Amino acid sequence: MGRQQPVELAGSGNTAGHPSRMQVPRVIPDDDTLERLQDICEVVLTDDASLEGASRDWWPISIKWAIDGTVPALPAAVAVAASAEEVASILAVCRESHVPVTTSAGRSGVCGGAVPLFGGVVLDMTTMAGILDIDSKSLTARVRAGTFGPPLEDELQHNGFTLGHWPQSFDISTVGGWLACRSAGQYSTRYGKMEDMARSLQVVLADSSIIHTGYTAPRSSTGPDLNHLFMGSEGTLGVITEASLAIHPVPTASCRQAWSFTRFSDGLEACRMILRSGATPAVLRLYDSDESALHFGTDGVSILIVYDEADQGLLDWTGAAVNRECAAQGGEIADTGLVDRWFEKRNDVSALAPLYKSGIVVDTIEVAASWSKLHSLYTGCMESLHSLEGTLYASAHLSHSYIDGACIYMTFAGQMDGERTAATAEAYYNAAWQRVMAAVMQAGGTISHHHGIGIQRSRYLRDAMGSTWKVMEALKDAFDPTGILNPGKLGFSSYIAETPWA
Repeated sequence: MGRQQPVELAGSGNTAGHPSRMQVPRVIPDDDTLERLQDICEVVLTDDASLEGASRDWWPISIKWAIDGTVPALPAAVAVAASAEEVASILAVCRESHVPVTTSAGRSGVCGGAVPLFGGVVLDMTTMAGILDIDSKSLTARVRAGTFGPPLEDELQHNGFTLGHWPQSFDISTVGGWLACRSAGQYSTRYGKMEDMARSLQVVLADSSIIHTGYTAPRSSTGPDLNHLFMGSEGTLGVITEASLAIHPVPTASCRQAWSFTRFSDGLEACRMILRSGATPAVLRLYDSDESALHFGTDGVSILIVYDEADQGLLDWTGAAVNRECAAQGGEIADTGLVDRWFEKRNDVSALAPLYKSGIVVDTIEVAASWSKLHSLYTGCMESLHSLEGTLYASAHLSHSYIDGACIYMTFAGQMDGERTAATAEAYYNAAWQRVMAAVMQAGGTISHHHGIGIQRSRYLRDAMGSTWKVMEALKDAFDPTGILNPGKLGFSSYIAETPWA
């Protein structure tokens, strides 16, 4: 669990034959530093297979690199931490030696956030797993950051509860990763994103201090909520080691609905009005006509699938609101078997590797905007992709909705003319991303909804944040003055070298 990769690395097991795609300095700890790490941790790995595995995550363009026998960037060691105290000691050693530290667990991210860009040490959190406490009255659970989705949800449900967080990467991702990237599960319209679920965090700072953010009582107004400094920081400001999360009783009933719309814009308006009415069905996913055809075999319509789970009375009220608002926008009731089909295929990413092996570049981009800007954002992004030379396919769906706006989740596939090499794949891939990011910012949207920044979005974050970027830089300087925490990510500059992808 948590070690799966989308494609096997060509020539696996021989790191000498696997050059790093990122042409930057590789920091290698000296023997004294490695010995000190070995004194701290029971497990410090330096063998080829371990370094190879820790060199990459699910960043789609790196699939092409793996097929060509290239890794994004190799670490020099993997230190497996068993406690917050061990994490603190590891950071102390690496800070003194100016060795970069990349925190890693499931490595399920799709933006290169877990890639050890400048080598150094990968801090493996997967041993720090399990539920420490369940407060059944206050509906919170204290969980270690290295806990994967399935054992977390299994234990919660055994005790009559659920977290309600079901990202596509559920099987191979961890609590710490969810928090570090502000993850959204597929049921987020009912349960919220991770920043809505987190009540408090345990964090190890670069200076080795262990702090606790958040409050033990709800809705405290004793200063800023420091949880939000670390959620979304992707390991650049501190290492999240533990969290108190909101949980819910296991729902007693569920329901499924499906609707079709002649126009995607009508479906968007229906979703907006559903949320405006106060209804929050767990799943509210609207597919444009191209994506509806691909996933559901329909022709010329946009499909809305709805799933909810709650007390039966609440389900009845929510279902009535969905019916009313969809009918008002000209929607027609569709076969609920479409919802069953979505459940069967919702986590299937098996097509990624075969497409890359055939020379086709594919990726997804999730962004968000307010309702008043959402349709223009969608049309701008689709036009930017369809007009790009080499694009074979582009589609989108609405995946997460809120009272003030929603997430648009795009899929694109393309192929450059000429020789099918990593260089030509990257040329198309970069052009597609650049066009979409420009369209999103022009429409007034946000460049990431839940996949985070990592390496892939680093080049766009400063422009997206505008005048607030200087605050981000000040935070980085204050929390990590030596710059050892996940350097080259989240748009930050590094003391080691410039980020090559930025």
